[in-house]
Amino acid sequence: MRSSRLIGALALVLSATTGTTLAQPTNEDLGRLEYEGNCASCHGVTGKGDGRMKGFLTKAPSDLTTLSRRYGGAFPNQMVWEVIDGRTEVGPHGSRDMPVWGRVFRAQAMQYPGMATQPEWYVRGRIVALLDYLARLQVK
Repeated sequence: MRSSRLIGALALVLSATTGTTLAQPTNEDLGRLEYEGNCASCHGVTGKGDGRMKGFLTKAPSDLTTLSRRYGGAFPNQMVWEVIDGRTEVGPHGSRDMPVWGRVFRAQAMQYPGMATQPEWYVRGRIVALLDYLARLQVK
């Protein structure tokens, strides 16, 4: 029940911020939209690190399709969560070269009356959608 409300709320917020209307989005749709809107410009549409901003960055973006392979065959949910959220230091994983999406998502939540009372749920929902999408991008 709560997850369907969260999906509906996220769809409403995404449609309000992108100006498009979504017809009963699935978790897959939300993750893909989240990725395309926030990650693809650097990491590329396919997640291989070849986005249009690559040439402007000091450090090349990671190939997100090989995360499972690089971390022993299992998708590293916690590590990827921490990198996306960015509000906790992820020291052994290098410098903070990408936006702190947790702060960005929280600030966006505060703009919507229904989300402002529980902004962390909004942040978590968006990150979970991204994690789900990234896990499905993994090469076998």
